Amino acid sequence: PSSCFWVKCPGPYILNHTITSRRKISTMNSSNLQSHPTAPPHLFTSIDMGTNSFKLLIVHADPSTRSFVPVERLKEPVVLSRESPTSISPQSQSRAIQSLRRFKSLILSHNVPLNQIRCVATEALRRAENQKHFAEAVLDDVGIQIDVLSGEEEARLVYLGVLQFLPVFERSALCIDIGGGSTEFVVGKRGEVKLAVSLKLGHVNLTQMCVGLVEMREYIRGVISESSLGERLRECEGFEVVVGSSGTIRAIENAVFSGYGSDLCHLEEGYKRDWRFGRSELSGVVERLCSEGDEGLIRREGFFGRRAEFIVAGAVLLEEIFEALGIEEMEVSEYALAEGVIADSLGKAFGGLYDLNANARWRSVMRLATRLNGKKRMNHAVHCANIAKEIFVGLRKCNDFNVVLDDKDLEYLEAACFLHNIGIITGKKGYHKQSYHIIKNGDHLYSYTAEEVELIALLTRYQRKKFPKLDRAPFKNFAEKAKRKFIIMCVIIRLSVLLQRSESMDLQEVEFLESTDSFKLVLKQQNQDPLVMGSQDQAEEKSDALHMEQEVEHFKRLFKKEMVIVFPS
Repeated sequence: PSSCFWVKCPGPYILNHTITSRRKISTMNSSNLQSHPTAPPHLFTSIDMGTNSFKLLIVHADPSTRSFVPVERLKEPVVLSRESPTSISPQSQSRAIQSLRRFKSLILSHNVPLNQIRCVATEALRRAENQKHFAEAVLDDVGIQIDVLSGEEEARLVYLGVLQFLPVFERSALCIDIGGGSTEFVVGKRGEVKLAVSLKLGHVNLTQMCVGLVEMREYIRGVISESSLGERLRECEGFEVVVGSSGTIRAIENAVFSGYGSDLCHLEEGYKRDWRFGRSELSGVVERLCSEGDEGLIRREGFFGRRAEFIVAGAVLLEEIFEALGIEEMEVSEYALAEGVIADSLGKAFGGLYDLNANARWRSVMRLATRLNGKKRMNHAVHCANIAKEIFVGLRKCNDFNVVLDDKDLEYLEAACFLHNIGIITGKKGYHKQSYHIIKNGDHLYSYTAEEVELIALLTRYQRKKFPKLDRAPFKNFAEKAKRKFIIMCVIIRLSVLLQRSESMDLQEVEFLESTDSFKLVLKQQNQDPLVMGSQDQAEEKSDALHMEQEVEHFKRLFKKEMVIVFPS
């Protein structure tokens, strides 16, 4: 069923908005994951079954740009070794299967091809006496095949993940990943692993095994000494930079930045942080964690959340690693094992088309977006970019508006979409202006010219509120062709930003169609919730509807055609 309504706007134009109901056919009755004949060919999934938590990552890969964009993330605290360090207990198995069922639901909703799903397990399953029984139970119940990684293979994949985030390809990098059951050390350069070591030192098993801090430190020092890790690092000619990639290390960096280890809190804006820390800063956090009384425990739980149970062991372990290896400073990567599994899968799927060091400038865009956007805002950014790309590609096929849109224009538009809401880190009021200033003045975008950075920043500046006037600064010095391209991209991003604002719409597919006298934008969603434009507050819904009319009007004035938007309901 469908219904149409007409809205009269200021001026001589009449806008036709069509609301079309679409019935969703559920595939959740299937007991196992199966190949889907109409599945998107470039969707890939990794599942990281860690000792402490399970992580799901679904990405859209683009072989032409040799990059991938996360479209779905989910993390669940399973703690596989909570009841026993040497086997998977019935309780842990139940938690694991429940978590994997939820992961499966998301995978099915995205129609990810079966051969593009990889599930890996780490230390808890490596040492479990009932590993085979557990893996068979998961396969029977969820239909997911588990790949139990060796410690060295886990380390290699962590390094691949880091390369997707930080520009360290040309440098000899020591990557350290602290997990619940083990810590991986890998030295790599130009994509080649020079040394990979896995030690049975994890924040979960240390918490379970050691009675006090003295015993914990002695045990850590003993394991590192017996491994001859320092000597092996010297034999492979050492390292130029140290990168930490685990959730524990990211939590410690956040504690350093927030002043957890001192009596002073940082007043500096979040976007100015370096995402690195030194030995003295780490020691300050460790000292505070180890000296906290009952009131401190409450503070710790409030700051670290679910990680509070194991953060002391993780911080002490990292401090001992700094001391043993003579580390003075560590950079922090948001990407780790899950992204490394994706990179490895892409290398196999695309062969020579996937280059670990390709498109470093685009990765700098993703790095900035990931740093400053939380999960919710990142999902909005992904939806915004999907809508914008579909409109851009559809318009480029028309090619009847006196300017040729090329791949670089699409890159600028997508970059602006991913970065459009980063200014919210400073507050919601005027966030589009803050996004502009962060991009323009922050020196975050790698290998972009000053003109390209300015263009991306301006697109985020004019994503909302006032429509740009091309006869005023900063556009007065633009060439006519550049002005024409900018206004086209501006109209696209404004419409895309408004469409992705819905809290209840989980977009799965966008389709842009052209007819003789109109354009049609069809939005399809994953869930069956009713569509709500913007906030559920009625006043804001009306405001969003009015803004939608205005943006559709901008679109019509520019392209001389009606714009029909088909919403799911």
